[in-house]
Amino acid sequence: MSTGLRIVRLANFVTPVSGGLRTALHHLGAGYLAAGHDPVLIVPGPDHRDETTAQGRVITLPGRVLPGSGGYRVLTDRRAVARTLAALAPDRLEVSDRTTLRWTGRWARRHGVRAAMVSHENATGLLRAHGLPQRAAELLADRVNSGTAQAYDAVVCTTAWAAEEFRRIGARNLLEAPLGVDLDQLHPRWRDPAVRARYAAPGQPLLVLCSRLSPEKRPERALDALAELRRRGQQAALVVAGAGPLRERLEARARRADLPVHFLGHVAERESLAALLASADVVLAPGPAETFGLAALEALACGTPVAVSRSSALPAVVGRAGAVAEDTAAGFADAVAALLARPEQGSRATARDRAQAFGWSAAVTAFLAVHEADPAELAGRP
Repeated sequence: MSTGLRIVRLANFVTPVSGGLRTALHHLGAGYLAAGHDPVLIVPGPDHRDETTAQGRVITLPGRVLPGSGGYRVLTDRRAVARTLAALAPDRLEVSDRTTLRWTGRWARRHGVRAAMVSHENATGLLRAHGLPQRAAELLADRVNSGTAQAYDAVVCTTAWAAEEFRRIGARNLLEAPLGVDLDQLHPRWRDPAVRARYAAPGQPLLVLCSRLSPEKRPERALDALAELRRRGQQAALVVAGAGPLRERLEARARRADLPVHFLGHVAERESLAALLASADVVLAPGPAETFGLAALEALACGTPVAVSRSSALPAVVGRAGAVAEDTAAGFADAVAALLARPEQGSRATARDRAQAFGWSAAVTAFLAVHEADPAELAGRP
C-alpha cells in the first residue's frame, strides 16, 4: 500500500526536442518518485500512450499542433483530460500551463484536490517580447495572473523576478521554488579540444546559443552580437543548438551576411550537449522573458560563463559567473567582450561554483514542500 501522494502533473508545450520545461518535468518527477510518491505526468502528443518511465508514469493524450509553434502540441480536449484526471484520482495536481490548462484549477477545487500552478514564464515579459507596450503588457498580464491566482491553491515561481508580477497584484498564495541542474552529467570534464576545433580556428572565440529558436527567445540577437563583434575586429564563431520556427530565417540571414554560424538543430544526446557547452568560451542567453534559464545554468555547470539579458531573471541566477547585457547587438557584444577579458581559469571556476548552488535535490525538496508532502509526515497515511 502506497504511503506517498499521487501527484498528477499536467503540461503543454512539451515535445521530444523541447528544452527547459521537459528537463524540469523529468527531474522533478524522478525526485518525487525517489521520495516515495506516485508522480503521473499528462502531456499532449500525436496519439494515446501510457508508459512507465524514470520520472514515473507518463500518459500522452492526443493534442493539436499549435500553428506557427514549430511542433508544440496542446491538450484541447477538456473532456478527455477530465476523464483521465478522474480515473487517476490525484492527491495533488501540478499544472505547467497557465493559459489553456487554467480550467483544471476549478476541476481540482470541485474534487477537493490541492492544486498548484507553476509559472514557468513571465507573462509581462512574453507580451513585451511580442510587441505590446509596457503598460498594456502589465494590464493584460495582471488580468491573466489574477485569474490564475484565484483558480489555484498555490502559484509557484522559480525566481523572485518571476514572482514579481504576482506580487504586483497582491497574490497571497505565492510560493517560490527554484529549479536545478544536473551537476553530475553537466561538468567541466566534458571540455574537449576536438569539439572546439570543429567549429572554431585556434585562438578564435567560440560562442554557443542553446535555445529554442522561437520569437520570445530572441535567438536573432546571438547573430546580432556575432556581427557586431566581427565589425569590431573580434573574429568569433557561433554554434546554435536548438530547433524552432525561426531556424530557416536565421540560417538564411547567416548565409547572406557570411557569418560563421553552425546550426546543429536539437542536440538530443546529453553528453554531446555537455561537450559543446564545456568547450565554448561564452554561452549566450538573449531571451528577455526567461524566468530561470536552465540552458544558462547548464552552461555554468560545464564551467562556461554566460552573457544574459538584463530584462530577464538570469542576472540574479548567474551572479558573478556571467555578464549582464542590454538587449541590443552592442549590449551583447560588450558582455561577450567583458567575459573574454576575464582570466579563463578563474572565470570557469566561478561558473562551476555558481551552478553548484542549484542541485536538483534542493529543487525537489522545495516543490514537495509546495505540495505539503514531507515523506516523514506521510508514513502512516492509509
